[in-house]
Amino acid sequence: MKLQQLRYLVEVAKQGLNVSEAAEKLHTSQPGISKQIRLLEDELGIQIFIRNGKRVVAVSDPGKEVLKISERILREAQNLKRVGDEFSREAEGSLTVATTHTQARYALPATITAFMQRYPGVRLSIKQGSPTQICDMVISGEADLAIATEGIALFKELAMLPCYEWNRGVVVPDDHPLLALDHPITLQDIARYPIITYDFAFTGRSKINKAFANQNLNPTVTLTAIDTDVIKTYVGLGLGIGIIATMAFEPERDKGLRIIDASHLFEPSTTKIGIRRDAYLRGFAYTFIELFAPHLHRREVETALLASAHDDEQDEEG
Repeated sequence: MKLQQLRYLVEVAKQGLNVSEAAEKLHTSQPGISKQIRLLEDELGIQIFIRNGKRVVAVSDPGKEVLKISERILREAQNLKRVGDEFSREAEGSLTVATTHTQARYALPATITAFMQRYPGVRLSIKQGSPTQICDMVISGEADLAIATEGIALFKELAMLPCYEWNRGVVVPDDHPLLALDHPITLQDIARYPIITYDFAFTGRSKINKAFANQNLNPTVTLTAIDTDVIKTYVGLGLGIGIIATMAFEPERDKGLRIIDASHLFEPSTTKIGIRRDAYLRGFAYTFIELFAPHLHRREVETALLASAHDDEQDEEG
């Protein structure tokens, strides 16, 4: 049994059982992949893939277990490599952070700048996506860390570390009637206007919906977006008022717009970091986490990962 065979096996599954695409991803030949997988099946004495002629059409029941173990072995092999790199190339390597647009655009720049100044030899990559997409990136090994508000708690493979709380404001053109209210803004005030806000899967949208539902209000949401800058653009065009993360409003850049504090109307949201429970983090990854969330020292992160791994073991025993 070879690690190469396991890589082939896992990549075929990842590519939807398309051997040709797996071969292209791995820069090898389709016959070579097919041969190695059959050799592995012969060695294990089971059929991993169900075939119709030469075409792979399904994963067998024992094959599903083999895939799970293969993925775990490949992750641990990667962890072994990281251990070696940690002690031989302490300030070199790569770190990939998967996050949403709002975090990448408004919360992370200072952290990224400080990190790159401290570790010029580390290749830092930022990947963007929905909360579900970025969690999948960490689970699959495409990214080391996920940073988001929604979604991380839904993935049992990830340890979840709370970073900071934030809330929302209502962004309006600078001549909007809501700016002339003689009382703190209410949900009823907001519901009188068409609303532009985040897509449901992003940036605490569930807290917005919950607040209106609790008041039996059914506001008109005319447009949703995954990008805060898009929301502000359409508010500026007069298509509605926006509900956005307060941190995403920049007075010096957002000319012609004003923001009204609405933190008293919505439950605060918490941005979190998600890490694979079985991940081995390089030293500079702990530094990145602490730069982003100063209360998350290495000891706190390691304790959270250890606790998560223990919970995982109990789940398997159960």
